[in-house]
Amino acid sequence: MVSVAVFGDQDKPALVTYPDLALNHISCFQGLFFSPEVNSFLLHNFCIYHISPPGHEVGAAPIGSDDLMPSVDDLADQVLEVLNFFGLGAVMCMGVTAGAYVLTLFAMKYRQRVLGLILVSPLCRAPSWTEWLLNKVMSNLLYFYGMCGVVKELLLKRYFSQEVRGSVEESESDIVQACRRLLDERQSINVQQFLEAMNGRRDLSEGLRKLHCRSLIFIGENSPFHSEALHMTSKLDRRYSALVEVQACGSIVTEEQPHAMLIPLEYFLMGFGLYRSTLSVSRRSPLSPTCISPELLSPESMGLKLKPIKTRIS
Repeated sequence: MVSVAVFGDQDKPALVTYPDLALNHISCFQGLFFSPEVNSFLLHNFCIYHISPPGHEVGAAPIGSDDLMPSVDDLADQVLEVLNFFGLGAVMCMGVTAGAYVLTLFAMKYRQRVLGLILVSPLCRAPSWTEWLLNKVMSNLLYFYGMCGVVKELLLKRYFSQEVRGSVEESESDIVQACRRLLDERQSINVQQFLEAMNGRRDLSEGLRKLHCRSLIFIGENSPFHSEALHMTSKLDRRYSALVEVQACGSIVTEEQPHAMLIPLEYFLMGFGLYRSTLSVSRRSPLSPTCISPELLSPESMGLKLKPIKTRIS
């Protein structure tokens, strides 16, 4: 079973979201979708379909031990089943970290069903030995001890930068405290199954060059997956993709600094005719025929750094 939360007019184009490990649409996307600025254009142009990983929805029961553990391919195929259930054609996709991997895999398997990809701190390679070992440690802790304090700390380090996680001298920010409470509601066996699926993921790098849907990648400069996002950007066709690096931010940009996503999203959606802006634009852009505003090249502007893709990887 899969849970889908639907918001908006179903006659409008569809925007499908997929959250990161142990999160759902409330804990992963509410910072972005609850901001007034987003309501003015995302909800005006789209009907939002928030897909939760199996067993990650609010009030989910534990997945039975006899149930087969889904693979990442199963999860991507499940996205297709959701689209078919609602009678959707081609959709816009927005995923965060593990969710970004699932939606990227979906886009590679079912290219005709994806208009564009909005990826936040995405993964595209198989786990490194370090990540694989850390995931195995978390998986064992989840199995034997449930959502214990160590697991929560590892997950919060995965999601957020040190600035909002706090220190001995400074307390945690409100978003971290809220996420900690929401993690307490997760069923540990359900989180473990998603974690094991992601730990068995394969490398998608070779197929990315053939992915010709427009892609917009956000990455926090303090995210543990920073190098993953740079690698993915180097493999995508730069004519159809752009990278936005958000300063002083961790992986979950949608929660930690959602305001930093608004202007890049506005320009990205202009390329699909879904949002009109009165700002002047240039034709020189990886998002041709639209562009990213020159103001975004300044680090002082909303805490963003936008660099030419061809210079990201030496």
